[in-house]
Amino acid sequence: MKQIKSLALALVLVLGMQTQSFAWGGIGHYVIGKLAEWQMKTATVERVETILKQESISGVGVWMDNIRSDKNYNYTNTWHWVTTVDGEYDPTIQEEAGDAYEAFLRLKENLKSGKLTPEEERDQLRMLIHIVGDLHQPFHVGKPGDRGGNDVKVSFFNKETNIHAIWDTDLIAGKNMSYTEIATELQKRINPSLIDRYTQTTPADWLKEAVAIRPAMYDIPENGRIGYEYIYKHYHHTEERLIAAGIRLAQALEEIYG
Repeated sequence: MKQIKSLALALVLVLGMQTQSFAWGGIGHYVIGKLAEWQMKTATVERVETILKQESISGVGVWMDNIRSDKNYNYTNTWHWVTTVDGEYDPTIQEEAGDAYEAFLRLKENLKSGKLTPEEERDQLRMLIHIVGDLHQPFHVGKPGDRGGNDVKVSFFNKETNIHAIWDTDLIAGKNMSYTEIATELQKRINPSLIDRYTQTTPADWLKEAVAIRPAMYDIPENGRIGYEYIYKHYHHTEERLIAAGIRLAQALEEIYG
């Protein structure tokens, strides 16, 4: 009986750690994929979905989180985040197994090369789709020392959690909207000027953008209690990051397959 209890506790702890490090949760990744689909040429979407074996761009957004339970993909465990002190990429402070920034650049070149097997291409395409989303969740472009906000404990409407999890899931889930409803609302704000703004940047700029949001991310009351005021002041950052990620994912896929 003690062994069963110990195993159950270990499983809870592992699942808890994994949940805390999922960028955007499911809804955020689905929104980003749907926005990307709407910015892309029909022919490009069809080509991408053929490679994905008729899965949608939005639908595969969480695949890279789901494979964390498969030891064959353990090499990707650290590809969900990148660490930066001031918005500059510093390879000396990254995980030995790689990081989101380096992985995105490498996967994009692999996919453009045309040298992958069909299965390798499908896997790496699903990874790239996910990583673009991760790089636009500000706590996945984290500062050294607090595990991307996972160590910053807060109370969100009397639920004990951490600030990373709030940005991953709670801010979006609190809208009580489906991912298609959120995407539809955000799509109304996208125009040619906004597309130009987000596509005339490099991935290195994405890191600087996340760091620029840090003061808002850590705008936490001394008592650690977060509620309506925090949402009112900072949810617009979540919307902006989802829009930016959707536009840039479309750009990356058009550059590879358009």
